[in-house]
Amino acid sequence: MTKVLIIYATTDGHTRKICERLQQVIEQRNSQVQLLQIDEPHPDLSQYDKIVIGASIRYGKHSKLIYEFIKQNQQILESRPNAFFSVNVVARKPEKNQPDTNPYLKKFLSQIDWRPKQLAVFAGNLDYPSCGYLDRQMIRLIMWMTKGPTAPDTVVDFTDWDQVEAFGRLISDMLD
Repeated sequence: MTKVLIIYATTDGHTRKICERLQQVIEQRNSQVQLLQIDEPHPDLSQYDKIVIGASIRYGKHSKLIYEFIKQNQQILESRPNAFFSVNVVARKPEKNQPDTNPYLKKFLSQIDWRPKQLAVFAGNLDYPSCGYLDRQMIRLIMWMTKGPTAPDTVVDFTDWDQVEAFGRLISDMLD
């Protein structure tokens, strides 16, 4: 049985939901999947056949812990089938929802030496009521500037779950 590690950074928990959906899809295809948040102790990565990294964006940046993890583990990442995905609300726009058109993923890739074998971008969610006052105001400002929803009671999931499931199947089918 193929062992897959999905390690992720999440701000509000939505990236974890995406990882859980990936886990469901991959496990249906006869693999064992372990989910691990980036700030949890890391097991020996050599025990996994495939490694997937996912990270959300907050204020235009991926978690510093993701950058550090990649730098520390680049050699083992490159020795395995691997993938990276970014979760960001700008991906709600059709012209920014692909790896080669998403500005956050393009910037991320320009800042690391590792070249993931598979890439994906998923639109995140927007849940103003669950945000603290300052975050809510900052995100509303960003949404106003990018012509997104700004009503303070907005709760919307922009994620294309079919796209997430297709990425899960792609991960399952990855070969060395």
